[in-house]
Amino acid sequence: MKPPPFDYEAPRTLGETLDALAGGGKVLAGGQSLIPLLNMRLAAPDRLVDVNGVAELDTLEVTAAGVRVGALARHARVERSGEAAAVQPLLRQALRHVAHPVIRNRGTVVGSLVHADPAAELPAVLALLGGTVEAASSGGRRTIEAAGFFTGPLECALAPGELAVSAFFPALPPQTGTAFAEVARRHGDYALVGVAALVALDDDLRVRAARAAYLSVADTPLVLDLTEPATRGQAGRPPGAADWSLAGADAAGRVRPDGDIHAGADYRRHLAGVLTERALAEAARNALPGER
Repeated sequence: MKPPPFDYEAPRTLGETLDALAGGGKVLAGGQSLIPLLNMRLAAPDRLVDVNGVAELDTLEVTAAGVRVGALARHARVERSGEAAAVQPLLRQALRHVAHPVIRNRGTVVGSLVHADPAAELPAVLALLGGTVEAASSGGRRTIEAAGFFTGPLECALAPGELAVSAFFPALPPQTGTAFAEVARRHGDYALVGVAALVALDDDLRVRAARAAYLSVADTPLVLDLTEPATRGQAGRPPGAADWSLAGADAAGRVRPDGDIHAGADYRRHLAGVLTERALAEAARNALPGER
């Protein structure tokens, strides 16, 4: 299988890249999603703008505020960064589930976000954390909140001529833990259902907030606030513990997945409940002092 004909440009600076995109075209970074789409003739851009030579996009910045991932930072680089994992552990927890090592060596974090596959891990992570994407064009820059970035299956809020230059994942507050869980037919396959979870504890180590984001159950990442069922199941239990089955049941009743050849809707709802319970319990353990 071969891609349809296209023009090819390989700019060396961000300015050259934005000028090239102003005339239309598709960005090539990791290419782990784009190349198969081209070869299957599901995408047919007139021009590819290869940004791999733009060194200023190959960045990974870690501060106390969070982790900023440049457009050319590969999955593997972010996964292996101890500094990034210390500030935002959910990145490493989720990246371990992304495809296979050879894919993670080439694929990019920002590219995964822009691809906006509802079965991908990183869109759910950005949505759960309330992160942002910085977009640039020849007309200037803007910051797009995660809640408005994913607009549909394989669709995001980037306008024609815009390049996602970075994504920002906020740091975790004290006594906050995260976890990630998914079920796939084989390790590395897209998940039948996946859950990214976050639990925050108060000074008495009681649950004060619990949220989860889901992949493969909706057209875009679905974020649910599960604080009420989580705290309802906390009475009489040790600090940092709750009856997470209540939160799991609540989540299973609120997701509305579709069935397909891989799994039926009822099975996906069941998985959402089970994985919610597991992920929230692990996130709560990770929120305890000294555990993150």
